[in-house]
Amino acid sequence: MTKKLYYDSAYLNEWSTIISGTVEREDGIYVTLAETAFYPHGGGQPCDTGYIGELPVLDVVLEDNEVLHKVAQLPDRAEVNCRLDWSRRFDHMQQHSGQHLLSAVFRDLYQALTLSFHLGSDYATIDIGVPELSAAQMAEAEQEVNRQIYLNRSITSYFVTSEEMARLPLVKLPKVTEDIRIVEIEGVEHNACGGTHVASTGAVGMIKLLRSEKQKGNTRITFKCGSRALDEFNDNVRILGQLSAKFNTGKDEIIDRIEKWEHEQKLVQTELASLKEQNDIYLARELLSALEPGSGLITHISDTRALKDLQSLAAKLTALTDLPVLLLSAAENKAVLAHSGAADLSCGAFFKAHLGEYQGKGGGSDKLAQAGFPVWQSAVAFYDFAQKQF
Repeated sequence: MTKKLYYDSAYLNEWSTIISGTVEREDGIYVTLAETAFYPHGGGQPCDTGYIGELPVLDVVLEDNEVLHKVAQLPDRAEVNCRLDWSRRFDHMQQHSGQHLLSAVFRDLYQALTLSFHLGSDYATIDIGVPELSAAQMAEAEQEVNRQIYLNRSITSYFVTSEEMARLPLVKLPKVTEDIRIVEIEGVEHNACGGTHVASTGAVGMIKLLRSEKQKGNTRITFKCGSRALDEFNDNVRILGQLSAKFNTGKDEIIDRIEKWEHEQKLVQTELASLKEQNDIYLARELLSALEPGSGLITHISDTRALKDLQSLAAKLTALTDLPVLLLSAAENKAVLAHSGAADLSCGAFFKAHLGEYQGKGGGSDKLAQAGFPVWQSAVAFYDFAQKQF
């Protein structure tokens, strides 16, 4: 059985050992080591990565109390030097220890027990047993958990028997009855846990709570610890600096400037919509006045209008005439066919019957249909064909 060095010290990241076994499976090759510091998946914490000799460790799993290390090929020698990806390991230590501390704070402040923990590559989450948290409660919890970090309380781990465990103030009893490992944060909590942790709360660095959201009657807290929290802060400062430069103002005035800009944009959009409306009415009347006697269809190709603008123009035209309307957008390679309801025509059925011949896709109702084409040539070919049908 592999000796699990990560239980002796989470800070060990280089060691020499021998390969004690190999397992070849459909999904790859796995090796076992006489001693390993590679932590396997478990308890919400991802596995370590690194190298066995010169071979990258692709995955680490625990099966029947044996640690299996996935590699791309078998090592060429039995004696190997191993090393962890230390930045990944220490990041996991910060996040996991931070989670223990954060869970203890939510328990003490709001009697909210942690139901689950997930450590992802970008952020970590805990689900706690309360239906919701206010912004003030989130701020209070963040202030308190960081105060506990500043106190630099020691974090130790050790194994106990069932009898010894019974005398400890555990928040939650573990499922195992043997090899019970306790992680203790001095003066804060005792927790049954098999993960890797920093030596003191100070090494967590800091904790930033990002958001809370409802999750199946409970509350999910998303957070970052240590270097992740610092990176989050630096990203926010960078973005804030870019916004300050863009709006030529200090950070405290950015919200006011954005609100002013949004108001100005709404006025511009309102004015633009009014001008479009007037332009559609003018163009509709112009198309009708230019219609030749005996025409059975109103047609128009627009160089600039998008689909929604074609639909708006079609609505103006069908309100003024009972003739069908066929419009084409050169800007988007899209077509619209519409009528007021007086014509003996189903626009949707017409498109369905003929679009496939021109690589077009679309559909609609009896009175309005729209379609898009992959290239302009196809759009024009369909437009020319449709004109000849009326």
